[in-house]
Amino acid sequence: MSNKKLPKAGSIQVSPSILSADFGSLADEIAQVEAAGVEMVHLDVMDGHFVPNITFGPPVVKKLRKYSDLFFDSHLMITEPGKYAEAFVEAGVDNITFHIETEKEPEKLIEKLHSIGCSAGITLNPDTPVETIKDVAPLCDMVLVMTVNPGFGGQSFMADAAEKIITVRELVGPDIRVEVDGGIDAETAPIVAGYGADTLVAGNAIFNKPDRAAAIQAIQQSAKV
Repeated sequence: MSNKKLPKAGSIQVSPSILSADFGSLADEIAQVEAAGVEMVHLDVMDGHFVPNITFGPPVVKKLRKYSDLFFDSHLMITEPGKYAEAFVEAGVDNITFHIETEKEPEKLIEKLHSIGCSAGITLNPDTPVETIKDVAPLCDMVLVMTVNPGFGGQSFMADAAEKIITVRELVGPDIRVEVDGGIDAETAPIVAGYGADTLVAGNAIFNKPDRAAAIQAIQQSAKV
């Protein structure tokens, strides 16, 4: 288990998504972005059911935890997040973000996560209205707005979906992190930051670059403009 705290809302955080990393060298890939100064890394968990792809589960997270002190920001793109949440926390994740589309009683899962020392986030897909999270978002530590359809990396940024960040930020106020995932790079970062996002998930824009530190810095600097 890990007991790291989510960085306070407001500061721009880049969370590199290891979905775009070399899975044969994950520990080294994470070490590179850690050396570049990021505080968190994004773990995309997919079950082949809620999304049409499969990535990894708690055993891989447990192995990675041995090699990194970063905040593990896990995004559960799975049908039954409540069933596996405790296993992921025991493996070493620090935050679990799950989809509003998968839980009939999201409040209970948020309460459970908090009770076992894990921060909680709620996610909504591009086609899901913000209205669906209005009751649970204030209970969370973070809200994740998807700006691509979940399941694969390297997709194009959906500008219409990004505009929902404005409404989400109004809903949760300044003390809850608003994360955005999908097509984030140095060009789109200032757009979403301007809408109110302070946590930027980036995959290809970091791991497809030879100089990961320069790529991270470019995203951070553009988001602060």
